[in-house]
Amino acid sequence: MTLEFRNVVKRRGAETMIHECSFTLDPSGFNILLGATNAGKTTLIKLMASLDRPTAGEIWFNGRNVTGLATQKRNISLVHQFFVNYPHMSVFDNIASPLRVARRPAAEIRRKVEETAHLLKLEPFLQRRPSELSGGQQQRTALARALVKESDLVLLDEPLVNLDYKLREELRDELPRLFAGRHAMVVYATSEPTEALMLGGRTATIWEGRVTQVGDTAAVYRRPDNLDTARVFSDPPINTAPVVKSDRVIRLSTSASWPATGEIATAPDGDYVVAVRPHFVSPAAGGGTSVSVTGKVLITELSGSESTAHFEFDGRTWVSQSHGVHSYQVNDVLEFHIDTSGCLYFRPDGSHVSG
Repeated sequence: MTLEFRNVVKRRGAETMIHECSFTLDPSGFNILLGATNAGKTTLIKLMASLDRPTAGEIWFNGRNVTGLATQKRNISLVHQFFVNYPHMSVFDNIASPLRVARRPAAEIRRKVEETAHLLKLEPFLQRRPSELSGGQQQRTALARALVKESDLVLLDEPLVNLDYKLREELRDELPRLFAGRHAMVVYATSEPTEALMLGGRTATIWEGRVTQVGDTAAVYRRPDNLDTARVFSDPPINTAPVVKSDRVIRLSTSASWPATGEIATAPDGDYVVAVRPHFVSPAAGGGTSVSVTGKVLITELSGSESTAHFEFDGRTWVSQSHGVHSYQVNDVLEFHIDTSGCLYFRPDGSHVSG
């Protein structure tokens, strides 16, 4: 079972929502669409669900051209970030509705609804109506309906974004297991790189309407094919700056340089772009791969056990994210340390140096 886009383009008027793309999603595990808000994830989801038609190209599912085929003629489940339930039905009846449409026996319906309600902690609410539920409970009801339907294709459009933190963490851990063995292809859209890494599977990165890379999630993260993919797969935003390679040395500025190692070592001398994820920039000196720069602190953030500082360096704003609590003060001029072992290098056109 595969889902394939063949030279698909989507335009609305003069605006191109999805630039021409061709890719195939894996039938096993989670398939993740990762991109910022308005990158094109929901547009791709609608195309996959036949809720919208491509301007050009074809969409194939399981060896069949489904371009323009009515959604009602396909066995699909779709869960949005904004929960959608039948307001006049109980939770039990909401979950049971696709099974009743399929004319399943009453005993089977009750068993499957109760099993799914148990998985999603909805058992105490089965006789309530959606208006009597919290937002999180309503979203769990929508997820339960998608689970119980046993669809060929399950599309999850940022389904956890409106849930409370604890439930979100629990469901994020549970979702791959919930869909395992159900013989369904699952496509999960998210704007959070951490969520993509936690879910695993395969990821398609999307940048301004372009599908920039498709592959194993961990591999795409570690080895982005291009700078746009690296930008998609970093939160906080990845740090970038022009560098010059000369005589096996990388020069970031007049005060910061380091030996060229790895793939960049064999690349021709010339101009490149270095990209450094914020967790490779620290206020504490590292080992032999560390190089120091001086920056003026612009913004500070403290989240749990991590400290984040946005600082100005060499005319650009960079971000440091490190474990522990650090006493940054706005307008302080501090020394930050770049772990150069985490540097990614790209040509001026954005392609990876190994590409």
